[in-house]
Amino acid sequence: MSENLRGPSGGGWLPDDGAVFCITSDPGLLEECARVAAVAGVPFESASSFRDAGREWDSGRLLLLGADIDDVPPRRRSTVVLLGRSVGRDLLWRRAGVLGVEHVAELPDAAVWLVDFLGRRRRDAGEGLILGVLGGCGGAGATTTAALLAGAFAGRGMSTALVDGDRLGCGLELGIAEEPLMGLKWPDLASASGSIDPMELESSLPRVRGVSVLSWPASTGPVPPVGSSVIERTLEAARQAFDLVVVDIGRGREGLEDFAWSSERLLLVVPARLGSTLAASRMVADLPSVPTSVLVRGALAEGVDAEHIAEAVGCPLGAHLPEMRGVVAAAEGGRLFQLVSRRAVRGMARNVLGWSLQGRNVEQASR
Repeated sequence: MSENLRGPSGGGWLPDDGAVFCITSDPGLLEECARVAAVAGVPFESASSFRDAGREWDSGRLLLLGADIDDVPPRRRSTVVLLGRSVGRDLLWRRAGVLGVEHVAELPDAAVWLVDFLGRRRRDAGEGLILGVLGGCGGAGATTTAALLAGAFAGRGMSTALVDGDRLGCGLELGIAEEPLMGLKWPDLASASGSIDPMELESSLPRVRGVSVLSWPASTGPVPPVGSSVIERTLEAARQAFDLVVVDIGRGREGLEDFAWSSERLLLVVPARLGSTLAASRMVADLPSVPTSVLVRGALAEGVDAEHIAEAVGCPLGAHLPEMRGVVAAAEGGRLFQLVSRRAVRGMARNVLGWSLQGRNVEQASR
């Protein structure tokens, strides 16, 4: 991976120093967690209640959550390990079902597993970032935006993958390639079992102007679905193989469930119109609890700026992409990547990158 994406301490993508945060009012459980973190060599912080934890629930760091804490938001969060004791197993697994967490640890029996889990996260700190791009309303231009971002990131020297997350769309590759792409596509992964090798994935994907592309076929007829577990394993392999993975999520429920939940950052594309702003504000409630920002597209009406639109949607502003000539023609002719050298696209990519890397202790955001 590109060295310019690593912080001065080599901390890579883990937020700040890679510390984990534990929330529990059980002194014994807290002591065991602190001991596990010390063995794994991971900095450790804690709070005795959800209120005292402040904004940690919405941060990117790993949370160790005690099953005794019952006032957490009913929102799925991928970086949570639910902790409890073997004697309270029924309560522990009921809480896991309510919260939809992916990892559960019964202590002290699972202490060895938890040490290994924290250690692997620390070793994997150099892995890349998955940025999901989706439209806040129909016709927002999320596919075009995702392609422009991927092309611009690759132009900055980052290893970049562009992933098509809209199975029922017309095929992302139509906008970036004048001829059908030859190489691995989603249907080829439908029967994949076990883990997916990151290097094999990278070498099998077609490349367009320095961007590796994983797309659905741009063809007529039905397209077979790919299982959620395969998608999850493929994205995990891509995250290990590339600095940045840009996912065109689409607006369908299938795309949201399979791709938005696997993204570490979300970018909501919103045209600079009142109706689009209202539609996007309603959509925010259905998004996973990961850092989300707004990209405003198009010309702004008099007296309205991009910050006002983002505020109305309910998310911080990531960037504004002004109206550009030739975008529709470029998309229809498979020439979107030819637009990445424009000043407006470079500025958008720089702002989105800076927001995406906030709190991740990297130097690239300021370049």
